[in-house]
Amino acid sequence: MNTPSPTDAVSVSVPRLVIAAPSSGSGKTTVATGLMALLASRGLAVSPHKVGPDYIDAGYHTLATGRPGRNLDAYLCGTELIGPLFAHGAAGCDLAVVEGVMGLYDGAAGQGELASTAQVAKLLRAPVVLVVDASSQSRSVAALVHGFASWDPEVRIGGVILNKVGSDRHEELLREALDESGVPVLGVLRRAAEIETPSRHLGLVPVAERRDDAVSVVRGLAERVRVGCDVEGLLRLARSAPSLEVGVWDAGDAVRAGADPVRPSAVPSNAGRAGFRGSAPDPAPQAPAGLDVRPVVAVAGGSAFTFSYAEHAELLRAAGADVVVFDPLRDEELPAGTAGLVIGGGFPEVYAAELGANEPLRKAVAELARSGAPVAAECAGLLYLARSLDGAPMCGVLDADARMSERLTLGYREAVAVGDSVLAAAGTRLRGHEFHRTVLEPGAGPAPAWGLVRPERRVEGFVQRGVHASYLHTHWAAAPGMARRFVERCVA
Repeated sequence: MNTPSPTDAVSVSVPRLVIAAPSSGSGKTTVATGLMALLASRGLAVSPHKVGPDYIDAGYHTLATGRPGRNLDAYLCGTELIGPLFAHGAAGCDLAVVEGVMGLYDGAAGQGELASTAQVAKLLRAPVVLVVDASSQSRSVAALVHGFASWDPEVRIGGVILNKVGSDRHEELLREALDESGVPVLGVLRRAAEIETPSRHLGLVPVAERRDDAVSVVRGLAERVRVGCDVEGLLRLARSAPSLEVGVWDAGDAVRAGADPVRPSAVPSNAGRAGFRGSAPDPAPQAPAGLDVRPVVAVAGGSAFTFSYAEHAELLRAAGADVVVFDPLRDEELPAGTAGLVIGGGFPEVYAAELGANEPLRKAVAELARSGAPVAAECAGLLYLARSLDGAPMCGVLDADARMSERLTLGYREAVAVGDSVLAAAGTRLRGHEFHRTVLEPGAGPAPAWGLVRPERRVEGFVQRGVHASYLHTHWAAAPGMARRFVERCVA
C-alpha cells in the first residue's frame, strides 16, 4: 500500500519502550497504563502509543498521561508512516511508552510480521519489555523468554516483567530460572483482584463511560507498577534506545501534499453492482485555499461514540474545518452552523434506548443528511444512521435495521471505493478494520460504500447524497485526501 510519507528526516532521540507479551491477556495494558500514569505523576511528559487499531486502550493511555493516545498500525497506515506518526506524537515529550497488541510476533493474518508489535519495535528501534503471565509456571518461564528473545535477532528484549506471581517462593523460582536466560527481571506483579477494568462484548469498557472509576483504576495500576517494578531500570532501558532518523508527520503537510490511497487498475470480478469499477478517477481536488469561513464539522462524542483516531480531527482542522464535538446522548441540536457531520465508532447498542429517546437530535441529523451535506459514519455511526437498532428508533437516514448478534466480526480488510462519495473517488483503494457484534439488514445499499477484496469479496455500506456510511474503520493519516475531500464538500 502506498501512503504519504514525510520526506525531511530528523533525528528523534526520545527515550522509548515497547510493552509486549507472549499472548493477549498477559497484562500489557496493566503494565503500560500503570507505567504511563506513574511517570506522568512524577512530572514527565509521556507520549502514549498503542500498536494496532484498538481505540479503547488508547483512551486509558490518554487518561494516564493527559496526552492523546495514538495508534501505530502498520497495516492501516503502512510501515513508512510508523516512525513519522510516532515522532509526531512524541514531539516535546520526555519518554514514549508503546503498548503492543496480542502476542509479540502476532500480526495481520497470513502476512508474516506485518502489523505485529515486533515489527513496530524494529521500525522504532525500541527495546521491548516482555510481560509474562507466570501464574501457572516456574522454571519453564526461562524457556519461554529465551524463545521470544531469540526468535528474531532484530527485536531487542531488554527485560521481563512477571505478572500474576503467587508468592515469595513462586517469585524466587521464577527469578532463579531467568538468571540463566540473560534477560533481566524488571518487575514482579502479584496476583491482584482488587483492581479490575470491566469488559464487555468488544473488550474493555471505554474511559468515557466510567471516567470516575477509570481514574481510580489508573491510579491503582500506577501504584502496582511503583511497588512491583524497577522503574529506574525501565527508564535506563528506555534511554538506551538509539536515535531514530525519520520524517515527522504533520497534518497540514499531509493535506497539502494531497496524497490519496492507491487507485487500482482492477477490482473484484463481482464489480458490476453500482458501478463497482477500477477505472482511474478524476484527479483529486486541491486543498481548500483562503476559505472565507471555516466550515463547522460536527464530530459525535460522548459515551456512545468513543472511537476516533486523534489524527482525524487534526486532518479536518488542517483541511480548513472548525471541529466541534457534540454528544448525541445529551445534545438535542447539532452544533451551530454544522456543514458536515462525522460519526465514528463506539457502543450505540449499549445506549440504544437513550439515543432513540433523543428525537430532536435524530431529526436534526436526518434533516442534515437529506440536505446533501457531507456525513461520514463508521460502524457505530452506521448504526446510528439506520432506521432502528435493537428495536429503538435511530435517525432513519438509511433504509436498514440493526441488531446485536452473537457473532463477532473482526479483522483487517482491503477495500475499494465502489463509486464517488464525500470521502473517496471511485476506484480508491485503502485498508480498514472491522470490529463489531451487530448485524445490519441489508448490509449494503443500492450504491455500496466499499467493495471488500480481502480476505473476502463482498460489497458493504451505503453512499447516498452526501452520506458515506460503513462498518469499516479507516485511518485517515494513510489517506489525508479523505479529510480534504470531505471539507471541500462542506463548502461546495
